[in-house]
Amino acid sequence: MMSYASITDEDLTDEFSTFDINLDNEDVIDKLKELCVLYRIDASNIADEWVAYSHTKKVDTPLNVDTLSNFEKEKLNRKAGKNKTPKHGSTKKVIYNADTFADIVDNNLADDFLEAYSTPGAKEELEILKEKIKKRQVTPDNPPTNKRLTGLNGTPVPFSPNSFSPANFSPTSATPSKKYNARPGKGEIVCSHGPTEKVNWQGQGQRSSCIEPYTGDGIQSLESKYKYMFQKVTDKAHVLSDMIDEMGAKLQKHHSIEEVAHISLPVQEPVTIIGRVCCDGNGKLNAKSLILEGSRETSNGKTVPLDVTGVPQYSLFPGQIIAAEGLNSTGSKFMASKIYEGVPPTPAAPMSIEDDLHMVIAAGPFTTSDSTAYEPLVDLVKSLQRDKPDVCILIGPFVDIKNPEVDKLTEMTYEELFLKNITSLVDAIERLHTQLIIVPSQRDAHHESVYPQPSFVVPELAKNKKIHFMPDPSMLTIDGVVVGVMATDTLFDLGKEETSSNAGSDRLGRLVSHIMTQQNCYPLYPPMEEVNIDYDHFEVYAGLSVVPHILITPSDLKYFIKDIHGCCCVNPGRLAKGLVGGTYSRLVVSSSLQPQIAAKVVKI
Repeated sequence: MMSYASITDEDLTDEFSTFDINLDNEDVIDKLKELCVLYRIDASNIADEWVAYSHTKKVDTPLNVDTLSNFEKEKLNRKAGKNKTPKHGSTKKVIYNADTFADIVDNNLADDFLEAYSTPGAKEELEILKEKIKKRQVTPDNPPTNKRLTGLNGTPVPFSPNSFSPANFSPTSATPSKKYNARPGKGEIVCSHGPTEKVNWQGQGQRSSCIEPYTGDGIQSLESKYKYMFQKVTDKAHVLSDMIDEMGAKLQKHHSIEEVAHISLPVQEPVTIIGRVCCDGNGKLNAKSLILEGSRETSNGKTVPLDVTGVPQYSLFPGQIIAAEGLNSTGSKFMASKIYEGVPPTPAAPMSIEDDLHMVIAAGPFTTSDSTAYEPLVDLVKSLQRDKPDVCILIGPFVDIKNPEVDKLTEMTYEELFLKNITSLVDAIERLHTQLIIVPSQRDAHHESVYPQPSFVVPELAKNKKIHFMPDPSMLTIDGVVVGVMATDTLFDLGKEETSSNAGSDRLGRLVSHIMTQQNCYPLYPPMEEVNIDYDHFEVYAGLSVVPHILITPSDLKYFIKDIHGCCCVNPGRLAKGLVGGTYSRLVVSSSLQPQIAAKVVKI
C-alpha cells in the first residue's frame, strides 16, 4: 500500500506541471503534502482534484495556502463524507435544495469546463464564465440549447464571413479579441526535440509531396461516409470479445505465455489469465475497484475481481487488455503477482527520403472563445507564407461546437462558414507548393459526430490537388514518412481514468505508450460520453498495428514532443486556448542527419 507521507516535492511538481501549474512556493508544497496525508490521496489525484475544483468554483487567483484551505473545506472534506474539517470546526449538516444545488453542479457549464480543463488560457476564460453564470437562467420556458442544432435561426450578431479577404486571409468586420492581441511570447519556442540547431527551418516552397493513405500491415483507411446508429448489441459484444482474443494472442506470443487459464475457475497453483480491465462501479477506477473480464472463447465472458496488492508496478485504465499472472484459489478473486500491460506493434519500415521534409501541424479551435475573427488562423497563415513548409496538417475543430460565438451565427450555416475559411486558406497559399491535410474533429458543429469519423466532403475543392481531406484517425505516408494523426483527445480521456502505482513521473509519455501497446487509437472502454463509437467500423479503422515514424496526438493536456517506442510523438497543443493564443508545431524530417526528425512547439 502506498505511503502517502512519502510523497516528495518532485512528485507534486511533476503532476501539477502536467496542467501547466508551477509550484514555486514551499508553503504551498507543504500544504499539499499535508492534504495528501490527511485525505490519503497521491500526487496525481490531488492535482486532478485541484484542477476540477478551480474550474468549477471559478478560482481565478494563483495557487496559495488560502485557496488550498478553501479547497480542503469545500472539496476534499465533502468528498471524504465529513461535516467538519479534520482539524477543527463544528458539525453542521448541509441540506441542498433547488436553490442551493447549483452551487455544486452546473450541468450547463459542463462543455465549458471540459474545454478549459488544463489549458494555460483557462484563468482568463473564467472571467467570461463568471458573467455567463450570472445571466444564465434555465427554466421550462427557456431550456438549454443544443449547439449542434442551432446556427440557422439564432440571435443576430455583427459578423459577416463574406468580409474575409482571400489575399491575406484577414477578417475586416468581425470583432477582434483584445486578450489575443495582447498575448505575450509571440513566436516563442516552448518545446523542442532532436537536432533543432542543425536543420534548416526555412522551406523552399518548391516541392510537391506525395501524400496518400498508408495501407500496409493490415491498416485500412476510412474512405467514405457510412451509416451509423444501426449497431446491434450482440455485434458490439462480439467485437469487444474478439479484441480480447486478438490482443491476448499477441500478449501470449510476445511474453512466451505457454497456456492461458479460465478467468474465474479456482486453481491451486499460479496461472496466467488474459482479459479486459473494468471498474466495479460508476466512479473512477482505483486499486480496489478492478475487475478483469475474459473473452467469450477463453472464459465464456466471465469476470473476476483483480487484486494488485502484490504487483510492484502497474498503470491501468478501463478497456485495457492485459495478461495477469497469479493465483485464484477460490475462484472469487484473482491475486495478481505480475501484469503484462500490452505489446508495442511492429515498427514501420525505416524512412528513406531524398530531400528534407518540412511540416507544420496545428490543432483547433482556430479562433478564441470570445470571437469569430479566426485571428490565430490568420497568424498561422502568415507563418506558412513566411516559412513555406511542404505540408501543413490542420486538425479540427474548425467550427467549434463549444465556442459560444458560433452558437449565435445567423448569416450563414456552419457548412458555409467552414467552406469560407478553407477556401480563403487555400487561396492565401496559392502561390506556394504547400499541401494541406485537413482532419475533422467530433467538436466540429457541421460534421458527423461518430468515431471513426469520416473525412470532410467539400465538392467545391474536390479537384484541388493541394488539399487532402482525411478521416479521424488517419495513417498516412508523406514522401515515405509514415504519419499517424488522431483528432480525438485520447490522452485527456485516458488521463482522467487511469490508476497507477510506481509507474514513473512521465505521465504524458505513459499515456501515449498505452495507445501504442494496446495497438488502438482509442483503447478506453467504456468511452467518454462525447465519443460516439461505432464498433463495427472501429474494429476495422481504429487499429494501430504499426509504429509510425510520427504520431500526432493533439490534446488539452500540456504540449510535448517525446520519443515513445521509436516514434516521434507530438502534441502540438491548441492554436487557440480559451481567450488567448496557443501553440502549434514545426517538424523537419532530415535526409542527412541522425536522428532524422527535429521538432519544436511554437507559440502562435
